[in-house]
Amino acid sequence: MRSLRFLVSRRWILFLLVVLLLAYLCLILGQWQWHRLTARKASNAIIRTNEAAAPSPVDQVLRRGTDPADTDEYKVVSATGTYDAAKTVIVRYQTNDHGEPGADAVVPLVTSSGTALLVNRGWFSTGNQGAIDPSELPAPPSGTVRVTGYVRQDADGSAARVVDSSTRAISSAAIGPAIGVPVYGGWVDLESESPAAAVPLEPAGLPDLSNGPHFFYALQWWFFGILALFGFGYLAWEEATGRADQRRAQQPVGSQRARQPTVDGEHGAVDEGRRRAEHERSDPAEL
Repeated sequence: MRSLRFLVSRRWILFLLVVLLLAYLCLILGQWQWHRLTARKASNAIIRTNEAAAPSPVDQVLRRGTDPADTDEYKVVSATGTYDAAKTVIVRYQTNDHGEPGADAVVPLVTSSGTALLVNRGWFSTGNQGAIDPSELPAPPSGTVRVTGYVRQDADGSAARVVDSSTRAISSAAIGPAIGVPVYGGWVDLESESPAAAVPLEPAGLPDLSNGPHFFYALQWWFFGILALFGFGYLAWEEATGRADQRRAQQPVGSQRARQPTVDGEHGAVDEGRRRAEHERSDPAEL
C-alpha cells in the first residue's frame, strides 16, 4: 500500500469537502422528513381524539373573527339554524374519490344569534365546467335544520378570494364579507343534517390518518449520505492500493489502439500526396 499523502492534495481535499457537504445535506433532509413524521403523528392523534368525541355546541368551539386552533381541527360541532341558499359559495376545481371533476357547495347556516356557520355540504359533479350557478344545485333542507360537522381551519392566500360567488379555497375571513353575513371563524365539513336534504351531496371524506411516506424518505436520505461517504472511502482505498493507477493505465492504451488506424491513414494520405508532387516536379515530360 502506498503513502496516504495523496489525501492532502488539492484535488482530494476538494473532493472530500464536496462529499462531506453532500452527506450533511442528506442528514438535514432526513431530519426534516423525520420531523414531518413526528408532526403528522401528533396531528393524527388530535384528529382521532376529536373525531371520536361527542358533538359540542358551535359556540363552545368557534368564535367570530377567530380561526379555530390546531387542537380544534376535526372536532365535531352542532348548530341549529336556517340555510341561506341564496348566499351559497361554490368551491371550484374539486375532485371526488374517483378523480371526477366537480365543486363543493358552501352554504351559510344562520343561527338564532345571527351568526352564520359556513357548512361545506359536499361535492357535486360539474362535468368539464369549473363551476356552475348556485341556483342549479340541489336545494338544502328548508326551515330549521340541525347540523353536525367537522371543524376546519381557514385557507389563506389568493386562492381564498371570492369572485362571483365562487372561490378555490374556503376561508370565513373572505366569504363573510363577500356574502354580507357575520360568520364564525373557520368552517365545517358536513357530517349530518336533520331533516335530510331531498337530494344529498357527496360528503367530504375524513383525512388520511396514516403516517405517510416520511419514515422511508428519512431512511433514504440518510442512506444516500452514508453511500456518499462509503464511495469516497472506496475511491481512496483504490488510490492507496494502486488499483486506480492500473485502471488509468489501461484506459489510454485501449483508446490509442482504437484511434491508431485513423491516425495512420491520415499520415499515409499525406505521404502519398508528397510523393506525387515530387515526381511531377522531377519529370518534365509529364508536364
